[in-house]
Amino acid sequence: MKRMFPTAKSAVCLAVVLAVSGCTTLGPDYVEPDSRVEMDWLEAKDPALSATEPTDPQWWKSSFNDPVLDNLITAALADNLTLRSAGLRVLQAQENLRIAAGQQYPTQTLSGGIGREGLAPNSTGPGVDRNFYSDDLGFGLGWEADVWGRFQRLVESASAELDASVASYDGVVITLLAQVSQTYLNIRTLEERQRYLRDNIKVQSASLTIAEDRYEGGLVTELDPEQARGLLYNSQATLSSSEIALAQLKNNLSLLLGQPPSKVRELLGEPRAIPTAPAQIAIGMPQDLIRRRPDIRQAERQLAAQSAQIGFAITDLYPTFTLGGNIGFASTDSGNNELTDLFQSDSRSWNFGAGFSWNLWNYGRIKGNIRLQDALFQQLKSDYQNSVLSAQAEIENAIVSYLVSQEQLAWYVKATEAAQRSVTLSKVQYDDGLVDFDTVVNNLTALRDQQDLLASTQGAVAINLVDLYKALGGGWQIRTSSRADDLLPEAVKQEMRERTDYWDGVLE
Repeated sequence: MKRMFPTAKSAVCLAVVLAVSGCTTLGPDYVEPDSRVEMDWLEAKDPALSATEPTDPQWWKSSFNDPVLDNLITAALADNLTLRSAGLRVLQAQENLRIAAGQQYPTQTLSGGIGREGLAPNSTGPGVDRNFYSDDLGFGLGWEADVWGRFQRLVESASAELDASVASYDGVVITLLAQVSQTYLNIRTLEERQRYLRDNIKVQSASLTIAEDRYEGGLVTELDPEQARGLLYNSQATLSSSEIALAQLKNNLSLLLGQPPSKVRELLGEPRAIPTAPAQIAIGMPQDLIRRRPDIRQAERQLAAQSAQIGFAITDLYPTFTLGGNIGFASTDSGNNELTDLFQSDSRSWNFGAGFSWNLWNYGRIKGNIRLQDALFQQLKSDYQNSVLSAQAEIENAIVSYLVSQEQLAWYVKATEAAQRSVTLSKVQYDDGLVDFDTVVNNLTALRDQQDLLASTQGAVAINLVDLYKALGGGWQIRTSSRADDLLPEAVKQEMRERTDYWDGVLE
């Protein structure tokens, strides 16, 4: 009966701890805050917009129908290093969640040892040496009961942080899609400007020939061919400087694709026309923003993670309860003992107990931390609400820019046609001696500038459309999984598996 008494007490302690474990969860339960979202876009009635249909996740395909752009985006999604880094941050958040979940479970330890010692002669024993061998083996178990939901709040926070990291990854995807598309459109726009410039150089060269012929015939002064040369040389210099800008754009594109410049030039191929925007685009409703924009989802998930941190801080006001125990075996080869007696009943020792810890004299620090966590929550709530408002303003600005650039393009097309007719008429009249060469030069200059403006505006329409899709948050939906290992290239996963065996079962 005496041997059973400690065991009975321990059982009582265990029953008490288990009874209170998980009985409550301290702190506020998270509720997603309300956000002020408009019912419709300000320009929703414009025929170029459709608010009744959602944005196409692969908007670059449906809007521009350019196979070169499709290939560039595919390459960027596969090899962009910024996106790869975002995927690894998701993996880190996933492992943080595993760590937080693991704290809910007991910890186990296994210990053992074997030793040998020599005892020197002393006043209590004969002056002889002897050898002493011992070995021991022990198993320990410890567990902190989650009485107040302390570990549950940690898991909630880590889970929300994982969601936030996925939203951050989605934001990188959207930014990458926009950057690749806009860089490509800038390249095609510059190529179109160069095409117009080369055409103008041919016209200006022909005008120079006419001016030289008339000068040699004594019909005009030397001023006319000199004016023609000045215009021609200026256009040639402009063409040369544009080659620098074009090379820089291609090099920037290679960085986005994670590819060497030579590979990018291979993907781009020969110059192509600027992709044209469709007659109507789908932009969806403003209410879709909260679930579609990654930055809004990230802000909301960070808010949820911080809410759980308030509850975690509150648990410091209350005691923690722990259970622990150890069972061990020890033996020596001294006297009548043998090392082989390790697992005999006489060599066994054990202990089991329950305990608690309570920070009674630290309330100022603990309550200060609770207030700190709550203030952080309130700040993140304001940031979330501001993200919603900023997103709406960004989209409205993008809509206006896109619609106005389309209107400008229509007028610039007419202005370019008029400039082309002016050049033709002035050259005929100059040949007939009705106008001086200043008129021809002015019209040639106007045509060159007008065509350059036309090409720039054609590119601006397409680029503004990309800005609109980016503001709408379209594109991240191409992600088919939120698992970290699905967001990483196979080569990266293989490298990590080769470095350590602990990714087995995690990186598939």
